[in-house]
Amino acid sequence: MKYYLIAGEASGDLHGANLMKALKQEDPNAHFRFWGGDLMEKEGGSPVKHYRDLAFMGFIEVVANLKTILKNISFCKKDIEAFQPDVLILIDYPGFNLRIAKWARKKGIKVHYYISPQIWAWKEGRIKSIKQDVDEMYVILPFEKDFYEKKHNFPVHFVGHPLIDAVYDRAQVNPEQFRNDNNLDNRPIIALLPGSRKQEISKMLKVMLSIVEDFNEYQFVIAGAPSQEASFYAPYIKKQNVHLLLNKTYDLLSISNAALVTSGTATLETALFKVPQVVCYKGSRISYEIAKRVIKLKYISLVNLILDKEVVTELIQTEFNGKRLRSELTYILDDYNRAKLFLDYYDLEQKLGGKGASAKTAKLIFDAIGDK
Repeated sequence: MKYYLIAGEASGDLHGANLMKALKQEDPNAHFRFWGGDLMEKEGGSPVKHYRDLAFMGFIEVVANLKTILKNISFCKKDIEAFQPDVLILIDYPGFNLRIAKWARKKGIKVHYYISPQIWAWKEGRIKSIKQDVDEMYVILPFEKDFYEKKHNFPVHFVGHPLIDAVYDRAQVNPEQFRNDNNLDNRPIIALLPGSRKQEISKMLKVMLSIVEDFNEYQFVIAGAPSQEASFYAPYIKKQNVHLLLNKTYDLLSISNAALVTSGTATLETALFKVPQVVCYKGSRISYEIAKRVIKLKYISLVNLILDKEVVTELIQTEFNGKRLRSELTYILDDYNRAKLFLDYYDLEQKLGGKGASAKTAKLIFDAIGDK
């Protein structure tokens, strides 16, 4: 079978790669063409564009790059038509993927959507196009099934969260060896996960690093994004007690005592590694004011959303400052507070549905297109 996949972000590349691996188990003759990243490329097939050329963050940046985005959409349609896939698999990235879905449906191409757009957070009106243009939807958050089926009468498959597989199937590291190999000393580690896009990283690290000198008994380690070069981080690691590790986020989290994390998938990854965290977010003032008016959620972190209570502290916009960050980091470094958080993390993992999300999705996709 021929599979065409589109992932537009680092997390989509990870989940796309695991799905491709699972699809090969179902279909030894699988042939892939994809928009994604390095992880998907390792699974074989033909890459079209890298996600680093697609990721535009915030309302202003999207408008500024609209010409490029429209050009990519046009090119993508022509490329899909030339490839003639048995199925088109869209991975999150709704602004781009829903436009492709509408076109593909008119062309008679089967559209399977893996990892639902977060229409429960904003742009709920997108449900109309999803019901019209998507043949099968695979959701990874427990509350999404009720959202689609009970609220909008659209059947979906809850497959569990693929991060569980990504975290538990990884090779374990030897903490002492890892420290030696990466020039880290024996002090406990505070991991910094500032995001994946340049403007996001710059904004987040400026505040995160402002408290380094208040915690000299710890060492701070930046988890470099796979989409960025080491040279980009050079200005941020001039401070004493600050290190950079590229493409080693999971290994870093596995030996960290706490983490400061930019809101996004990384908050869930950090929780699955049972690392106490402070969730941070700061966008441009205009983007934030717009988002505040259209996003109707009590929380921004997946941890709190899934558990429907404030388990991890969220520092958003003006609350994300040195004083608050210092206070909240001190709080999660306390042993009693950490123990309470670990219990909530355990409940979170149970709600996520256990292992096997990629395998379940691959089987459902293969069975569906095999019956066409």
